[in-house]
Amino acid sequence: MVENPFIVKGYESADFFCDRDAETAEIIANIQNGRDTTLISPRKYGKTGLILHVFEMAKKKRLKIDTLYVDIYATLSLDDLTKTLAESMLRAFPERTSVGKMFLSVLKGLRPTLTYDSISGAPQLQFNYGSVAEKEYTLKSLFEFLNSRDKGVVLAFDEFQQISEYPEKNVEALLRTYTQSMRNIRFIFCGSKKRLMAEMFTSAGRPFFSSTSLLTLGKIDGEKYAEFIKQHFSNVGRSIDDESVAWILHWTRRHTFYTQSLCNEVFAQGVNVTLPIVKAAAQDILSRESSYFLQYRELLTRQQWLTLIAIAKEGKVSKITSAAFLQKYGIGSITNVRRAVESLQEKELLLASDTKEKKEYRVYDVFLSHWLEQEF
Repeated sequence: MVENPFIVKGYESADFFCDRDAETAEIIANIQNGRDTTLISPRKYGKTGLILHVFEMAKKKRLKIDTLYVDIYATLSLDDLTKTLAESMLRAFPERTSVGKMFLSVLKGLRPTLTYDSISGAPQLQFNYGSVAEKEYTLKSLFEFLNSRDKGVVLAFDEFQQISEYPEKNVEALLRTYTQSMRNIRFIFCGSKKRLMAEMFTSAGRPFFSSTSLLTLGKIDGEKYAEFIKQHFSNVGRSIDDESVAWILHWTRRHTFYTQSLCNEVFAQGVNVTLPIVKAAAQDILSRESSYFLQYRELLTRQQWLTLIAIAKEGKVSKITSAAFLQKYGIGSITNVRRAVESLQEKELLLASDTKEKKEYRVYDVFLSHWLEQEF
């Protein structure tokens, strides 16, 4: 039973999911019309929740499809990708079902070592390859099994940009070769590193060039988010005033994870909510996270740390190398700041947002940004 409607982990149901109606409709239309989708958004914007929501809505629409979600963020090689895909398929197609029995039969032909986690009971696989050809054959066999289903399959790869960091140099071309021939599978390629994903799907020299429908996930509409928040308080006979809701959405920058987290904290108070209660909850979050945030000072160079603080204090910065900005915070030369900014982006501590007019930089973690602004 869900006691707190502001979900901060996983996906529960459409009742606890805010908006994304247009994005959901677009992805479902792509599925119905035979188009693959590339979904790009910053981390913690809710793209995983959106994919699982799409799966639920597809079932409600009675689309004749199987759905499969595969998170490859932790994978480091083609071997890991194959293993993660196979384990996801085992969870999606339990052995007691007819399709599960068929998949297990195919899997045994690939001669993996199959064990089960002693605590969670989740299946764990280990493939032993005698050659590169065997490795590629195993991955292709997994795709071909999905393609052979008597109904369509929607396969979502999360953090797909990870394949660009594999030691094998031909992974993009290999996957493109496999995926383009799987007529019964609709693919959703999700990623949080905008530059890597854009290069992969929009650069003419890359295998996936112009092969999917591109969708960029933005922030949830403020009015819809405000209504969502107020409705869930009303559902349990409690209230939250408009001033408090407006402050929440401003303070969290409508970045989905941080908005959900603060609302979760406020809802847990079990009272009718006013602005002082919201501000106290926000301060409680920053206090709890402070020891974690302090570790960044040890992990970053002095230049990176000072640059991060300066951007946090500004909230957002477009002219990152302007003389006024550098002098205001005494953070060094243009060259050093550029180098620090590039490194902080690689570490996913800075988020760069592009508009037609300019590029803006913010501290990626909204809570870290407020903590830095407050403490330094």
